[in-house]
Order: sequence, then structure tokens, then C-alpha cells
Amino acid sequence: MTAFQDPRLSAEQLTVETLAAVDADVAVLGSKSYTNRAIAIASLAEEPTEIRGALISDDTVYFANAVAQFGHVTTEIDHAANTIRVTPTGKPMKAPEEEIYVGAAGTPLRFLISLAGLAEGTTTITGTARMQERPMGDLLSALGPLGVDAVAVRGNGSPPIQVTGGTFRGGSTQISGAVSSQFTSSLLISSVKAEQDTEINLVDDLVSKPYVEMTLAALAAAGIRVERDGYTRFAVPAGQSFTAGQVTVEPDASGMSYVLAAAAILGGRVTIPGIGRGSHQGDVGLVDVLVLMGAHAEITDDSITLKGGPLHGIDVDMEAMPDVVPTLAVVAAFAEGPTRITNIASLRVKECDRIAAVTAELRKMGIQVDEYDDAMTVYGGTPHGAVIDTYDDHRIAMCFAIAGLRTEGVVINEPGCVAKSFPTFWQVLDTLRENQ
Repeated sequence: MTAFQDPRLSAEQLTVETLAAVDADVAVLGSKSYTNRAIAIASLAEEPTEIRGALISDDTVYFANAVAQFGHVTTEIDHAANTIRVTPTGKPMKAPEEEIYVGAAGTPLRFLISLAGLAEGTTTITGTARMQERPMGDLLSALGPLGVDAVAVRGNGSPPIQVTGGTFRGGSTQISGAVSSQFTSSLLISSVKAEQDTEINLVDDLVSKPYVEMTLAALAAAGIRVERDGYTRFAVPAGQSFTAGQVTVEPDASGMSYVLAAAAILGGRVTIPGIGRGSHQGDVGLVDVLVLMGAHAEITDDSITLKGGPLHGIDVDMEAMPDVVPTLAVVAAFAEGPTRITNIASLRVKECDRIAAVTAELRKMGIQVDEYDDAMTVYGGTPHGAVIDTYDDHRIAMCFAIAGLRTEGVVINEPGCVAKSFPTFWQVLDTLRENQ
């Protein structure tokens, strides 16, 4: 997925080389979450958009190609420049004859379900076998009152999804926030093009609130006004238009977590430029969590520096940043005492069951883990080498690769799955070694 295709992405196994220390400035690829939001918004703008600093990965390439299937825009991906150009064609948005396939890209699939409501005709959207197990029922139910007929082909609430669109009236609807914040983000973006004002009411507590804040920030940057009552009600006035032009994507906070973890467990220093205290990405909060565990941090307007230190266990609610829980769990394996990670039930329905996966693989490394429905406790110790199964999940591969920087004998199965969100991950680890 990059201008230089790393041969390690096609390997069956990869043995991680240990690293004595780290002292480096590290460039992290653009935010996957912001890139996906920028693609969705650009696909609805009336003028061309150039997304700079974009993450070019499996997920974002699937999404860019998918929006072009509606025929109302073309998309051009420049791998070398990390740029995605979205250009309106002047044609109406129509359902493609072929189904839209998005692999394991969860955010694009959820965004596409609502976008398809704006396209005349019936759109079918599907993905991998695991994607066809992931719940979409709450979003499908919420689209009905807005005039969009969206159903699961097999009647189980999961993909393949068929959407009969061109009838996105708007109005008032309800949505559960308990499963995924992406449902709310999906409705917010597409509702801008509804025929009338749209009101979205949350019927329970919204998980992963920072991701909705990212959506609202991206919409505001595109000139869109959204009225809100906390996290219980959002109102999107009809008749608004997206501004276009150039959009610059900041570094990916989720991807940054692995670099931060390397400094935390090795006791060194890393600095990530281009992201700072003004970021809306919730996963930046991992910095504060690592500081509570004993690391030291300096955050400026445009950089984050983390220095490792003696680590100790903590109790922490990670509901707002579930994607970095696997990273935190690996760091906790090297800390003194137990780390209790709570309010993480949403991890059960990610690319894999991440609570179960992290528990199983840490136990392989000799670390005691207590697993609960919505929590886990990691008892710090001295991990030993193991062959790590990755469950076709990029985050499992990357977090355990960081464990391998300190622990000999860590072997990662199917290392190519990192291409989903961080195709240059193995090259970034090389840069850490180069700066020893």
C-alpha cells in the first residue's frame, strides 16, 4: 500500500529484534480516523478536495475507491506524496451495479451505509468474513425514520448490507451509542445532504466520545454547523454546503501509541512531531495514562515527547480510547503490580475480540491476566518470548511487536496485517534502531 512495498508485509512470520534503548524523533503516518472523515466529507463537497498527509492504508484505499463507485466523484491516490484527491464529476450519486467491498474496514463500511442513503438505487456493501459478523443493526434502524431503507441481507444485523437510497429525507431519529460511536458519526456526515433538518437523539451513553468530537471538528472545518446538547442530541440543519480545497491530516494518535509504548518499556525517549495539545484525537490520552504509570511527557502545540521511567500498575477507565487498550496492556506487562483496565466492552466487536486475543497472547508470554466481559487486569512481570497469533488484527500485531523490542524470542505471525492502518510500521521500527 506504499510507494515502497515492504517485503515483510507478505511474510508468514517475523521475528522481532530486541532494542537496547530508544532516542528518536519519529514521523508517524496520518490519522486513519481523520483521513476516513476527510474522504467522506470530500465525497459530498461540490468542489475538488486535496487531502494532504493522508494515511494511505488498506482501510483508506478501500474507502476512497468505494466512494468513487457512486459515480459522483473520482478519487486519485498518490502513494508517494500521501495525498488523496477527490473530484466531483457533476453526475448524480447512484448506486453501483457491483457490490462495494471494503475488506476489514469498519469505519468506511459504517460511513458508506449512510452515504448510500443519498445514492439513487440499491447499494450492497460487504467485507471480510469477520466484517460480516460485526453488528450494524443500530445504524440500520436509525436510518429508517430518516427515509432510508437499510437492511442486513441475512437478517442478522450484519453485512452484507443493502441500502435503498435517494430518499434521505431527514427528520428525527434515535440511535444507540453503546456499540459504536461510528454510527453517530456516519449519520452526522450524511445528514448534511438530507432534504430537511435532521435530529439525532442518543438513547443511551455514547462510547468513544472523542471520535464523535473528531467528526464534529472535521465538519466544522468544512463549514458545517451542527447544534448539540452534550452527547444526547445533535441537530444538522439542511441546506448547508461543504467547503473544499486542501485538508491536512495530522499524525495518527493510535499509530503513535506503539512508538510511545517503545519509549515507556525501554526507558528511552521519543518525540512525535506534527501533533500536540490541540488534537481532537482521543487516543492522545494514552500519554496521560503512561505518565500515571511513571513515564514523563512534554506536550507542545505541535509535538509530543515521552520519556520512559520505572512503571507501576494503575486502575484506568479506557472507554474513551479503546483502540490503544492492546498497547496499554502490553506496557502493563512490564510494569510493577497489576493494571486494571475497565469499561472496554466495545473491544469484543473489533477486528477480533481484542480482550480475548490480548489475554491469550500475554498468557503465552507468561503474564497473568484476568479477563472479564468488559475489563481486564494485567499483572506486570517479566514476559518471555512466544509465537504471537495476530487474528488478522493490525493492532494485535503491532502491540506485541513492541513487546519484542524488549523481550527476545517474540515472533509475529502474519505481520502483513499491519497494512490495514500502518503499512510502514516495520520500517518505523527500523528507524528506532537506526537512532540507537
